[in-house]
Amino acid sequence: MKLDATDLRYITSDEFRVLTAVEMGSKNHEVVPLSLIVQISGLRNGGVNKLVGSLAKRNLISKVQNAKYDGYRLTYGGYDYLAMRALSKRDSMHSVGNQIGVGKESDIYVVADSEGNEMVLKLHRLGRVSFRAIKEKRDYLGKRKSASWMYMSRLAAQKEWAFMKILHEHDFPVPRPIDQARHTLLMEFIDAYPLRQISEVPHPGKLYSTLMDIIVRFAHAGLIHGDYNEFNILIRRDSGEPVIIDFPQMVSTSHENAEWYFNRDVECIRTFFRRRFRYESTLYPRFKKTMEESSEGPGFQLDVMVEASGFGRKEMKVLEEVSLCSKTARAQPYIYF
Repeated sequence: MKLDATDLRYITSDEFRVLTAVEMGSKNHEVVPLSLIVQISGLRNGGVNKLVGSLAKRNLISKVQNAKYDGYRLTYGGYDYLAMRALSKRDSMHSVGNQIGVGKESDIYVVADSEGNEMVLKLHRLGRVSFRAIKEKRDYLGKRKSASWMYMSRLAAQKEWAFMKILHEHDFPVPRPIDQARHTLLMEFIDAYPLRQISEVPHPGKLYSTLMDIIVRFAHAGLIHGDYNEFNILIRRDSGEPVIIDFPQMVSTSHENAEWYFNRDVECIRTFFRRRFRYESTLYPRFKKTMEESSEGPGFQLDVMVEASGFGRKEMKVLEEVSLCSKTARAQPYIYF
């Protein structure tokens, strides 16, 4: 689903009321009946008929006919519009530019504020892979079956926001988070190349050491990136310094599989440097030693701080299960700017 913001400015307040009503009805209905949309929106029945027709033509909702009753589903396009309207009403975002990246479960766009300052808008789209996979496993959400893809995408954005915010506050090399709404995340635009696009660097050993130091620094703060590779590392054009992105899969060092995640992050960097730059070092961090060093450090645990901020273990567990299902369903790397 490609974001098309062309009609956003032409959507009326009543159409947004209907769109919101479909979203709310989706929490307990796979297909939201028209009568419920009328009830939630508080608009006249005849008026709602016309409005749902207009929204359906724009592919913001889709009409579904089944044996029990006819009704509507919210589409990714409709969810995009609800999120962008929320960001716009908060004066966080004013305009939408070109798409600059696409991943297996996210889309990336350049956007701008009212003063023309460029930012990056990330839209999580877990329904692209994960939702189809988790439906075969179990229902995590009770009555929320029809809204699972919206809920999961929203969880992913909330988790990434929580981690990026606290990492930025503690001076980790991550983008500055600006705002978050539903399944979207707004962050600063960084003039950088993805590491995967770089064929050579002046000092591969220095970059290698810096990246390994970041892994260790994450761990000392109680965190493991979980997907630390050339697709999620940007290199600034001006300074050559790395910036780490993509945090929905981040886990705590207290996780039962923490050592496995830590070792995988380390091995991803070692493998990439060996293949791309023909650089290999016998020096690399070990989980147990890193944890021993951590116990002697300042003692602040960012994983605990994130949980205290409102994104708890239950939500973490749900996203972790979804991530595992997604990797089983299809292996496809992220493509960033």
